[in-house]
Amino acid sequence: MSQSVAHAAAAASAEVPVEASQPADPGVSPRESPCPADLGSAWWNRWLPVAYLQDLDPSRPQPFTVLDRDLVLWFDGPQQRWRAFDDACPHRLVPLSEGRINPAGELECPYHGWCFDGSGRCTAIPQAAPGASRSRRSSCNAYATASGQGLLFVFMGEASLADGEPLPLVPVLEEEPGWLLQDTFRDLPMDALTALENVLDVSHVPFTHHRTVGRRENAAPVEAELTGSGAQGFTALWAEGPRRGKLGSQHTTFSAPGLMWHDLTAQGFARILTVVYVTPIRRGECRLFARFPFQFASPWPGRLLRLRPRWLQHIGNHKVLEDDQVFLHWQERAVETRGGLASALSSFHLATSSDLYVRALLRWVQDWQGDPFPGQPLPPRQSRPALMDRYHSHTVHCRACSTALRRLRRWRPLALLPGLLGLLALLQAGGLSQVPPTTLLAAGALALGSAVLWQRLGFWEQELCRGDGLPPRNRE
Repeated sequence: MSQSVAHAAAAASAEVPVEASQPADPGVSPRESPCPADLGSAWWNRWLPVAYLQDLDPSRPQPFTVLDRDLVLWFDGPQQRWRAFDDACPHRLVPLSEGRINPAGELECPYHGWCFDGSGRCTAIPQAAPGASRSRRSSCNAYATASGQGLLFVFMGEASLADGEPLPLVPVLEEEPGWLLQDTFRDLPMDALTALENVLDVSHVPFTHHRTVGRRENAAPVEAELTGSGAQGFTALWAEGPRRGKLGSQHTTFSAPGLMWHDLTAQGFARILTVVYVTPIRRGECRLFARFPFQFASPWPGRLLRLRPRWLQHIGNHKVLEDDQVFLHWQERAVETRGGLASALSSFHLATSSDLYVRALLRWVQDWQGDPFPGQPLPPRQSRPALMDRYHSHTVHCRACSTALRRLRRWRPLALLPGLLGLLALLQAGGLSQVPPTTLLAAGALALGSAVLWQRLGFWEQELCRGDGLPPRNRE
């Protein structure tokens, strides 16, 4: 596996129908300007991913923040599609994400029971007299939504412009069949551009991720070249590729503003992509979606990967993401004191050809207003234990991991039961001197196995909630 693939792993041009969520009433009072002046224009009027479809629960509304705007995501039963509204009831501005999906399949406010259909139109005000007319201000502000390649996207801008903007998909996943796809995500305590800069930079993998997915001895110059650049991003070719050329050439695409992928074909083994989306939540926080498509030359690696539960895969992903999470969180505050990413080309000392990808991203930020929150300060620096949180940054939002955590907590106490029953049987037999050696040995093995299982389940439970903050590179 390539170094860059392994790093993100532990961390379409085809048309997709847009699910328009704009209000049906043309007179609905508009929300505040859809492209506030203090937001980076490169991120507005764009489709941004908000969740994997497999992690969304259609039975309840869910909150998510994009570009510092609080949204509620909910499944419109009558129309069978996901919707996105501003997370504020027009009545008293309480969060609709605290409400429910009513029996009619509509979104119901938790405060006074106002109900809304998929277009945002208010369908019920329980406190209103029968037959009373409703003001256009009773409707919710709605955004266009669409799904593609297993992701739910929200169009952050005027819904009427959504049809003219293609979804940011990876073309090769549409064009070629037979991909084995592994996914993960995490809310990171850093700006979207900090995360993008990190995953684009292939040269850090041997050092930062030593003993997880890299080896220091594989470090070498990265003699890559840009093959195209502009407002839509850039492309690059690393002819030698990772591991000193042992895996083949690697192609990189940055599709502005928030998608990148590395494409590597290891001859005789597999074609491997590392696909990363970043969605800005607010200044100093983003959601990273990492996808790992494989096309193996042999069927066996794919069969083995399918045997591993998704939640165990995600634990491995956390470990790699945490290799650099602490120092990236601190780094961007040092960058801020020197003028932010807009000035990074002069404040960074980009001394070698290995910095090609970083230079290209920073030039794009400068040339195309790429900072999603220009002029906004970063929040205070977090402590190391806070940076190691996995529960709130991932597990609570992940269907596989939250289910695994519930089951571990339910079944772990029972892991000791076989050992306790064996010990009770020995006591009832009249003491150890009255028990045949083979029975005694079996009872001891049972007790030991129970203890080991109890410990292992506890270890997994902890790993679904937090990391230890000790990167393997520093344990030698």
